Amino acid sequence: MNPEPHPWHRYVALGDSFTEGIGDPDPGSTGGNRGWADRVAEELSRGQHDFAYANLAVRGRLLQQIVDQQVQPALELHPDLVSISAGGNDLLRPGGDPDLLAGRLDSVVATLAASGATVVLFTGPDVRETVLGSIRSKTAIYNENLRTVAARHEAVIADMWALRQLTDPQMWSSDRLHFSPLGHHTIAAMVLDTLAVRHTLEPLQPKERTVRTWREARAEDLVWAREYFVPWVLRRLRHRSSGDGVLAKRPEPAPIFGPGMPPGSSA
Repeated sequence: MNPEPHPWHRYVALGDSFTEGIGDPDPGSTGGNRGWADRVAEELSRGQHDFAYANLAVRGRLLQQIVDQQVQPALELHPDLVSISAGGNDLLRPGGDPDLLAGRLDSVVATLAASGATVVLFTGPDVRETVLGSIRSKTAIYNENLRTVAARHEAVIADMWALRQLTDPQMWSSDRLHFSPLGHHTIAAMVLDTLAVRHTLEPLQPKERTVRTWREARAEDLVWAREYFVPWVLRRLRHRSSGDGVLAKRPEPAPIFGPGMPPGSSA
């Protein structure tokens, strides 16, 4: 049975590693990562043979880079649905000002909304239980600014701060900076619910966490620091980005095929 129709036929996603899908590896997905945006597009494509999806997000991008490199190409694709998640990497850097960032984003959202597209913005998640806890207060200020931006331009807010499931460690990948497949799945369901789109994504019950000894926990922390945290710090000191040399995984809008609808099949 086909789902109830929705009004969108061309979706373009803008952003950084969050929207690229880092943390949700899938060799069968374009670019090798699936992520919440791919999952949303798969659901939006059900029963709509003319639906197309492009993803211009690139890991490591700062807000101004997203503005300079992704906004105009997105507009040239004539989307009727646009998502933009930007500013998280800026907040991680010393001097990242949530008020200034929101001011820059306001004009971007105005431009996207003026095209006639529905614009989806993301609040940042509550990171108090993660290694990103030091930016929790800045994230909260940025989120409130985003709500004002959304109200000014009739944009839609996908509220990750209110998505309490994201406080579960299983929602985060092994690098503790990006979401796991379960996290991306949960966010995708939230986005679809926010858009009032019926979907087939069912809530997943997290597996019971194994109780670890103090020694095991510290050993895992050391592995994480060596494999993820130290390289991240070194990139910042060298003014490099994890996205250097990386291209958008879906630069052109194209059909996306969900389960039960392999490439080449008709609607």
